[in-house]
Amino acid sequence: MPPDTICKTVHQYSSSPIPEEDMRKLLEIADDYAKVKNYVYIRYGGIGSLSKLYPGYTIQNEMTASGMRETLKLPSVYFYLAVFDALGDIKSQWTKAKSKVQRLVSENENFTQEEKHYLWFLLRVNNAFEAVLEHRAMMLPKDIQRQHDELAGKVDFPRLQRYLCRQVRRNHTKCGKQSPEGLMDTKVQGGFAIAERAYRYADHGIYISTKERRKRVFVPLTDNNQYKSQLYIKLYPEENRIEIKAPVNVAVRQHEDYCNEVGIALGMFTLVTTDGGREYGTELGRRQIEYADWIREQTKSYNRNREANAGRKKYTAKKKRLEEQLHSYINHELNRFLIEERPRVIYITKTPKPQGGGINRKINNSVNLWQRGYIRSRIGQKCKEQSVKIIEVLGKDISRECSRCGAIGNKKEGIFSCVSCGYAVKEKENTARNVLKRGREGKVIKQAASGVKRS
Repeated sequence: MPPDTICKTVHQYSSSPIPEEDMRKLLEIADDYAKVKNYVYIRYGGIGSLSKLYPGYTIQNEMTASGMRETLKLPSVYFYLAVFDALGDIKSQWTKAKSKVQRLVSENENFTQEEKHYLWFLLRVNNAFEAVLEHRAMMLPKDIQRQHDELAGKVDFPRLQRYLCRQVRRNHTKCGKQSPEGLMDTKVQGGFAIAERAYRYADHGIYISTKERRKRVFVPLTDNNQYKSQLYIKLYPEENRIEIKAPVNVAVRQHEDYCNEVGIALGMFTLVTTDGGREYGTELGRRQIEYADWIREQTKSYNRNREANAGRKKYTAKKKRLEEQLHSYINHELNRFLIEERPRVIYITKTPKPQGGGINRKINNSVNLWQRGYIRSRIGQKCKEQSVKIIEVLGKDISRECSRCGAIGNKKEGIFSCVSCGYAVKEKENTARNVLKRGREGKVIKQAASGVKRS
C-alpha cells in the first residue's frame, strides 16, 4: 500500500527588507553554525571516526566536552543541530563512497564471483567495513562472524582487503569547503537550521532566537502559514531578506482514472516525449539556451572588467529569477503531462549524463547547464504526490534499437530510421516506445511503489 502522506518542502519569504542590525545577528548565528559544522567535518570526517558515526551520541558528548559552544557563545539549540547536520553530511559521503566502490567491484572482470561476494559483504556489514579500514581485528556477532569466515576461506582475503582500502581512499571525499585558514567558508553557507523552541510565529511574521539571551529578531513574512517542525533559515544579506524552508506532510492523492502505462523519454530540448508521440515542454531547449547564452555573456563581461567590478548582486538576482522561471515552466509541463496522460505506471530510463567535448562550445555550455537533476527530482516528487508508480528500465542501446522490429538503426537530425524494416519516426518517440516495451517485458532495474529508485 502506498503511504497516506509524503514529505515535501514549502518555502516562506520575508515581506520587507530586514534591518542591517537584525541581519547581522542572523549572520553571526550562520557563521558560528558553519564553524561548528566545519569542525565536525575535520575531526570526524575521516576513517578513524567511522565507529563513532552511528548513532552519533559519542560525537555529541565529545563536542559538548570540547568547550566550543561556550567559546562561540552559541545557544545549544543551534550548536547541536549543527553537529548532527554535519554528521548527516558525513554519513551521506560514506554512503556515496560505498556505492561507488560497490559499483567498481561489480564491474571488475578480474574478480571471481566469490571475491565479489566477499567484498560486498565487507561493504554491507559496518563493523567489518570499519575493521578493515582501521586495520584491526574484526569483532562481529557469532553468526555474522561465521558467515565472514566462510567467505574469507574461499578467497585471498588480505589482497581483497587491501583493494578495498585503496578504493575507499580514492573515492571517499570529506565534507566541507575549507578556506586557507582551515575553516569553512561561511559566506557559502548563508543559513542555519532552527528547532521549534528557537522560533515563534506571531504578528504576521516569525520571531527567531539570537545569541543574546531572551532576545529575538522579528521578520515579517509574506504569508500567515505556521509550521511546527525543524526549519532551515536561508539568508540573503545582499538583498536584506531571508527564505524559510519547512518540511510538511501532504496527503497523497489517489486517482481512479489514472490507469495508463506510459513510456517516456526525457530530453534537453523537449522535456517529455511519450510512447504515443505526445510532447510536453517543447520550449525547454529554447529557454535553456537563452539562459546559457545570458550566463556566458555575463561571464565574459565580468572577466573583462574583473578589477573594476565591485560585486555581482544584480547578476545573482537575475540568475535566480531566470532559474525560477525555468523551474516554473518545468513544473507546469510536468503537471500537464500527468493530468493529460493519467498514468498509473511510468516507465523511464536513467537520465543521460551531459555529453561534452563537441566542436560547438556554445552547445556544450548549454548542455552543461541542463536542469537534469532538477527534472528528475520533480518527476519523482510529483509522482509520489499523485500515487503514480515509476519503474526504471534497462537503458543499454535503447535509443538505437528499432521499436518495431528490434534491429539497430540510425539517428540523424532527431529522426530514427531502421535499416532493417524501413521504419522512420522521431528519435525520442522511438526511445519512449522502447522504454514501454522493456518495462512490460520486465527488463527493469528496480521497482518501487512511487518515486524513482535505483539499484
